[in-house]
Amino acid sequence: MGIIGAMDVEIALLREEMAKAGAVKITRIAGMEFNVGTIGNATVIVVQCGVGMVNAATCAQVLVDRFGVGALLNTGIAGSLDASINIGDIVVADDAVNHIMDVCNLGYAAGQTPGLDTMAFPCSPALSKSVVAAASAIGATTHTGRVASGDRFVRDNFEKQRIIETFGAKCCEMEGAAIAQVAWANGVPCAIVRAISDKADGSSSMDYPTFEAQAARNSAALVIAMLKRQG
Repeated sequence: MGIIGAMDVEIALLREEMAKAGAVKITRIAGMEFNVGTIGNATVIVVQCGVGMVNAATCAQVLVDRFGVGALLNTGIAGSLDASINIGDIVVADDAVNHIMDVCNLGYAAGQTPGLDTMAFPCSPALSKSVVAAASAIGATTHTGRVASGDRFVRDNFEKQRIIETFGAKCCEMEGAAIAQVAWANGVPCAIVRAISDKADGSSSMDYPTFEAQAARNSAALVIAMLKRQG
């Protein structure tokens, strides 16, 4: 399984867990460090891809082509788009959309890339179910639904409402849809796990670094719990 986080804080706990299990082999490709080791009984490749859709897509394709992964799992943080989803909660994606993609003037749906017959890229029901079960086992408040991704940090209510009304998404972030699209194109199952760090409206900007760090570790801890349950 390839496990992708955008920032160091999103994969630090995973690397710590791998180090406890034994030797970790590091391979550097495209400016990224691919850490190969084990968590539980699972062989995993953990990598920090960097922020944004291009970095995420590049990383996912390397994991498929160079490492032959059987699944992709994206862990990290997101901003809530639903009043019932609070800071600290977990969102497990059903599917993911690129909320920045807009070729509507040529007859495409909002979020649809020309040449593709889908607007939303599905996540694996089986893999997502495993994540939800692990979240339940550790007592995390968990929600499922659509994740919206784009190369923009959503921080005002106008943008937040646009994404909610157009896509019906539960949260927003900057990598998930790119990873889901690569997984879809390659026929590889994927899951997207997000811990909520803010309300995507700028209301908690003063405390954001604190919320970000804790949420990132919560998401990684959930991934670890899922892998150990599978083992």
